[in-house]
Amino acid sequence: MPVADAFVKHPAIAFALTACQIVIVSCASTQRTTTTTSQGNALAGTSWQLVRFEGGDDTVLTPDDRSKYTIEFDAKGGVAARIDCNRGRGTWTSAGPSQVQFGPMAVTRALCPPGSLHDQIVKQWTNIRSYTMKDGRLFLALMADGGIYEFEPLKAQN
Repeated sequence: MPVADAFVKHPAIAFALTACQIVIVSCASTQRTTTTTSQGNALAGTSWQLVRFEGGDDTVLTPDDRSKYTIEFDAKGGVAARIDCNRGRGTWTSAGPSQVQFGPMAVTRALCPPGSLHDQIVKQWTNIRSYTMKDGRLFLALMADGGIYEFEPLKAQN
C-alpha cells in the first residue's frame, strides 16, 4: 500500500504525524528564542536604584530614599526588586536590542507608608516594554508613552 493511501485509510496516523511535527517545531522555536534572549543582553548581571519617574503627562515623582527602590537582573532571566517596604521576584526577557518585558512579580504584602511609589510600580510593572542606557543610567519605558523610570547603578554595599 502506498504511503498516501495509508493516510487516507488511516487518518489517525496522519493526525499523529502532524502532531509530532508541531511539537518538534515548537520545541526548536522555543529553544532558539531562549538562547537569543539570554546571550549578550546589557541588563544581565546589573543592579539599579530608582532616581525618578516621569509620566507621559510630565508628572515627575521621586522616591524619598533611592535605596528603597532597587532592581537586579540576573543572567538567567530572573529579577529581584525592592519596592519600598516590599520585596519581589519575577522574570524578565529581552527579544532584541532595547526590548524588555517583565513577567508577573511575586511581591510581599506589607503596607507601605503614604507617599510610597510601591502601588504605582507594581501596577505598571508588566507594562514596561523597552529600555535605554544613557550616561550610565537605565531608563525603563512603559508602553504607549505611559512614562519612563530612570535608574542609576546600585552602589556596592560595604
